[in-house]
Amino acid sequence: MSKKAKKQQHGATPAVLALEKAGVQYTVRTFEHDPEVENYGDEAAAALDMPAQQICKTLLVDLDGGPHDGRMGVTVVPVTMMLDLKGVAAAFGAKKAAMADPAAAERSTGYVVGGISPLGQKKRLPTVLDAAAASEPVILVSGGRRGLDVELAPADLVTALDATVAPVSRADLHR
Repeated sequence: MSKKAKKQQHGATPAVLALEKAGVQYTVRTFEHDPEVENYGDEAAAALDMPAQQICKTLLVDLDGGPHDGRMGVTVVPVTMMLDLKGVAAAFGAKKAAMADPAAAERSTGYVVGGISPLGQKKRLPTVLDAAAASEPVILVSGGRRGLDVELAPADLVTALDATVAPVSRADLHR
């Protein structure tokens, strides 16, 4: 049996395999996902006893104009924040950015909403890590399925994804 098949047999997701390939340090953190819960970030923070600002969501955006015109981009922001689409457009050098259709995001990444990881996607997309997340000592991002997160240093995520860091979030007034 090949090494890859053996790892996948033990439940490693493409995200975890991507971290292994990148050679960065990470910790897998799991919890029992409640299918009734729709706020995956708050669920993860409570279940893993982590500050919510260290739990990040992966959001895909459609980019209009600039070097990524007509493509999607990936943003990683704390679950306590909202995406600032003007900041996103500026970070990607686009004229405009809009939230990607969830079904298109799932097709592009190979993951389901609530479990979309910035790592191990079917097609590597340009990625921006929010400056607020980059300032944390560690962050958690989805490991590729609901109830599976990976904890790592923000700088290691940037390295693994060849991502940029930019202010792409704003306060969530509904929290």
